[in-house]
Amino acid sequence: MNAGAGDWDEKRRYTAPALDKGLDVIELLATSSSPMTLTQIGNRLDRSTNMIFRMIQALEYRGYIEQEGTTDGYVLTDKIFSLGVQQLKPSSLIELALPVMRRLSSAIGQSCHLSLYNMGEMVVVARIESSDELGFSVRVGHRRGMVQSASGAVLYAFQPEEVRRSWERSFEPPLTDEQLADWRAQAEEIRRHQVALTPSRFVASVTAISSPIMRGEAAVAVLTVAFIEKVHSRVSPAQAADQVLLAARSITSRLGQADGYV
Repeated sequence: MNAGAGDWDEKRRYTAPALDKGLDVIELLATSSSPMTLTQIGNRLDRSTNMIFRMIQALEYRGYIEQEGTTDGYVLTDKIFSLGVQQLKPSSLIELALPVMRRLSSAIGQSCHLSLYNMGEMVVVARIESSDELGFSVRVGHRRGMVQSASGAVLYAFQPEEVRRSWERSFEPPLTDEQLADWRAQAEEIRRHQVALTPSRFVASVTAISSPIMRGEAAVAVLTVAFIEKVHSRVSPAQAADQVLLAARSITSRLGQADGYV
């Protein structure tokens, strides 16, 4: 239960008016479905534009907000998301994930890899080779733009709306309105199933089977199996998808325990 405003005021030992103003702006933009001008922000926060002008400038300079295209409206960037990812040390995540990834690869006879977001791209940070003689794997350090990668679609699908909007503005190449509508629809489909099977755009007979690694309400990484069709495959793509989903949930649970929650 949230404490009332009066209770909260009594608990506060110190005040930081400038910090409060900045947080008010960030929280307001996080809940806005469209860019907001300086005047609109001032009206919503019941403060004069002169009072918050310098705060807006400071937040923009530090990269927390930006103007939308050529308009006067401000929107959040993905900096807060990026800071949260930085708090999650990749080495710690990899340490938690590798045992699960080894079991997954051994069970289905396919390679798998773990990807993180970095500056508009998905980056492979860990991989386990196929336990079979034949397999297809993606090297550690491989990068691909979010809209070109199966893991990017999965990571996007499990983000708050404000993070999605920020990423959409930085897509390279930019998407047309029709492409963006398709991308959003794909994201909702992925959210429903919790796992995505995506035929590779670059390698024939390879299907990327991806599922999110969650931290709280958002995905911080993506587990992907590079499923290659074999004459004597141990499992079907659908069966592999079930295993990928279970493995991703296992890593999520391990991460939650490491963070102090389950």
